[in-house]
Amino acid sequence: MEFRTIEPKILYFGTPVALISSLNEDGSTNLAPMSSFWALGWTLMLGLLDETKTAENFARHPECVVNLPSPDMWREVEKLAPLTGKNPVPEIKQKQFRYEPHKFEVAGLTPLASEAVQPMRAQECPVHMEARVRKLHRLEGEKLAQLGGAVAAEVEIVRVHVASDFVVDDHYIDPSKWSPLIYNFRHYFKLGENELGKTFRAGK
Repeated sequence: MEFRTIEPKILYFGTPVALISSLNEDGSTNLAPMSSFWALGWTLMLGLLDETKTAENFARHPECVVNLPSPDMWREVEKLAPLTGKNPVPEIKQKQFRYEPHKFEVAGLTPLASEAVQPMRAQECPVHMEARVRKLHRLEGEKLAQLGGAVAAEVEIVRVHVASDFVVDDHYIDPSKWSPLIYNFRHYFKLGENELGKTFRAGK
């Protein structure tokens, strides 16, 4: 195996996509796509650039919903990608983004009331995770600074809703049926159809 030293613009080696619902000043819900997050137990870390409406909303109202779209929803996700809920649009984003306050309508998605938090869920997504923001951690790094800075939002999941088709034995998600939408170096993918194996912790 030979190697080359490169400088890719991003380091998204196949990460899931989420739509993050957060609460605007007027009580409406902002909806924004992201693919910088990971989970441990029922705690998620969400990576957010400073110049986003989501980061601004988290600092003011510490609640959100992490909606997970299915692979066939990539077009709806992409409709949201060039939009921002910030008005005026931050200078660093003006070349690629435009202000849009009605993101659910533009993406063709339906707001659905949450049970434990105020931001709305995206009904068409098969998974909704209602959460509370516990802490915002400042992130460092030269390349992040060039993007305007960033934070990692530590959120605690308080309620999980999953489409019935993916649930088995009342509490488990069937991995043979559920597949996340994957963001792989700025291209959308889904997981492969064939299972390679399972960890010893999966049980029989």
